[in-house]
Amino acid sequence: MANNPHDIVPAHLAVQAMRDNGYKNAAYAIAELMDNAIQAEATKVELLCGEKKELAAKRVSSRIFQIAVLDNGSGMDASVLRMALQFGNGTNLTEDKQTGIGKFGMGLPSSSISQCERVDVWSWQNGSDTALHSYLDLDEIRAKKLTEVPEPQHNKVPELWRQVSKGLGKSGTLVVWSKIDRCIWKTAKTIIDNSEFLIGRMYRKFLENGQVSIRMLAFDIDNHGNKISEKMALPNDPSYLMAKTSCPEPFANTTMFQVWENDYEPTINFRGKEHKVKVRFSFAKEEARIPNKPGIQPGSLPHGKHAEKNVGISIIRADRELELDQSLIIKYDPTERWWGVEIDFPPALDDLFGVTNNKQSARNFAELVKIDPESLLEDGRTMAQFKEELKENDDPRESLLEIIHRIRKNISSLRRLITNQTKGSRTSSQRHDIHLAEKVATTVTEKRKEEGHPGQSDQDEALPKSVRQEAIELTLKDQGVSEVKAKELAASTVDDGLKYTFVEADLEMAAFFSVKSRGGAIIVTLNTNHPAYKNLVEILEEDVEGVDAETLRSRLTNSLSGLKLLLMSWARYEDEETDGRRRQAIQDSRVDWGRVARQFLEQDE
Repeated sequence: MANNPHDIVPAHLAVQAMRDNGYKNAAYAIAELMDNAIQAEATKVELLCGEKKELAAKRVSSRIFQIAVLDNGSGMDASVLRMALQFGNGTNLTEDKQTGIGKFGMGLPSSSISQCERVDVWSWQNGSDTALHSYLDLDEIRAKKLTEVPEPQHNKVPELWRQVSKGLGKSGTLVVWSKIDRCIWKTAKTIIDNSEFLIGRMYRKFLENGQVSIRMLAFDIDNHGNKISEKMALPNDPSYLMAKTSCPEPFANTTMFQVWENDYEPTINFRGKEHKVKVRFSFAKEEARIPNKPGIQPGSLPHGKHAEKNVGISIIRADRELELDQSLIIKYDPTERWWGVEIDFPPALDDLFGVTNNKQSARNFAELVKIDPESLLEDGRTMAQFKEELKENDDPRESLLEIIHRIRKNISSLRRLITNQTKGSRTSSQRHDIHLAEKVATTVTEKRKEEGHPGQSDQDEALPKSVRQEAIELTLKDQGVSEVKAKELAASTVDDGLKYTFVEADLEMAAFFSVKSRGGAIIVTLNTNHPAYKNLVEILEEDVEGVDAETLRSRLTNSLSGLKLLLMSWARYEDEETDGRRRQAIQDSRVDWGRVARQFLEQDE
C-alpha cells in the first residue's frame, strides 16, 4: 500500500528521523528490551552478542554481527506482537497501567533502529516451537515495500539462538538486531564489557532481590562453541549499601558505604493523590577511605576506581535507574566518589519529574537541580516565600524544589563529614602530638582547680573508667563523629587522663563551637558548618607536604584574616547591644574569658 501523498510526514521519512531518538549508546537501547522482559515478569534475561570475522583494509578482524535479548517472560500473542513493533504504541499507554517499569509503549522499535537497520522478534506462550515472528527492516521501509508491521507468522526460534542460550522457557520473547550500523562498540566483547556496568546499575534492585538474572554472552557466530566472554550481571550500587556486587575486593561481598541517618521520605500530592518519594544518603566507611599503606590513596585502588565511575544522584523509577545525574558534582574533587544519593519515585509522578520517552532521564528534576536557587527569586522574595507562592498556586515544582533543597543541604554536610574522616590519618612520624593542646589545657585546669576554680564536669571524674568512656563516646557519636573515631577518642581521653576532647563535626547551630561536659571531660566540638571553620581552622589543617612557600604564606595570611574577622564580629556583637546592663555583662564575659585564656596560652609558651 503506497503512502498517502497528503501525509504530514511520509512514513519512510519519519522512521528515518526516529533513528536519532537520543539513546546515549547501545547499552541504553538494550535496556529498553530488558525493560520489556521484566515488565513481562521474566526471571531470566540473556544478552547474546554474536560477532563474525571480516576482511577490511586487508586485515581480518572481528565485528559485531547480531545482538539478541532473550527472556522467559509471558510472551506475546499476535496482536500484541504486532503492536510492539509499532512506533509509540504498546500496552502501557494509559495512566492506570503505568505502574511498573514500562511507560510510553514498549520502546522496542525506537531503541532497535537507533542501533540497527533490521529487528526480528519471535514470541511464544506455549513452547518456542509455537513462536510467532514479525520484523521491521529499514531498507524495505525506505523502498516503500514495508508500510505496516507484517502480520505475525508461526516460525520457531532459529537454531543459532537455541544453541547459544541457556534454555528457552515455555513462554518468552527473542529480539534480534541485525544490519548493525550505529553501535559505537565494534566487537561482541566490548558490548558486553561496556553494558555490564550500566545494566548492573540500572537493574540492581531486581538483581539483588533475585527477581531476575541477566546472563551476558559474547560468541563467534561461525563457531557457536567459541565463547569469547560469558558472565552473569552483578548488582552495581552507586550508594554501595548492597553486599555481593560488582565492586572489587575488599568490598565485593560486603557494603563499602554506610547509611547516613538523614534519610528523607516526603509525601507529594499530585493530581489529587498522595505519593511517597524516598531519598537515601550514604557515605564511605572509614576503612574504605583510610590509606592502608604509605603513599597509596584509596581512590587509586580498585574499589576507589569503581566508585569514581558511580558519582552522582541516582534517580530511580519503579526500582529501575533512569540516570546518574551529575549536576551537583564538583568535577575536580576526587572525594565526590565517597558519597551517594538515591531518589526513588513511583511512575505516577512521571509527569512531575519529567520522565523522558526513552526513560533515560527525569528532565524536570534535572533542570531544577542545575538552577541556582537564588535565580528563581525576584523583588526581594525569600526562598520560603517563593515556595509558599508555588504551593498556593498548586504548582508541582514546589515539591521538587523542597526535595532538591534537602539534597543540596545534605550533600554539603556529607562533604564535610567525608573531609573529617581522613583528618589525623597520617602516621605519627608525619605530625606533631595531636593531643598537645588537650594536655596543656588539662594541666592548666588542674592548677585552676587547686586555686579554687571547680567546674561542673569535675564531679564525674570519680566515676568508673568504663562509665566515663561510654558517656564520652555516646556524646561524640551524637555530635556526628563516626563510631570508630568516637570510640578511639573516648578511650584516649580517659586512658591518658585528659580533661578535654577536641573534635570537629557538622552542627545544626549558629555557634562556631559547642561545649558539653560528659564523663568528667569537656567536649569542645568545632562546627565545620560555620564560616569561621573554613577561614580559620581548615586552612591551617591542610597538608603542607610539597606545598611551595608562596602557598603557605597565602594560607597564613588568610588564616590571620579569618582570626581578625572573628574578633571583629565579636566587637560588632558588643556594639549592637543597646541594653546597658546586658552590654556590660558581655564585656565582663570577654574580660573573664581573656583571663582564663591568658593562663592557658602562657602555659603553652
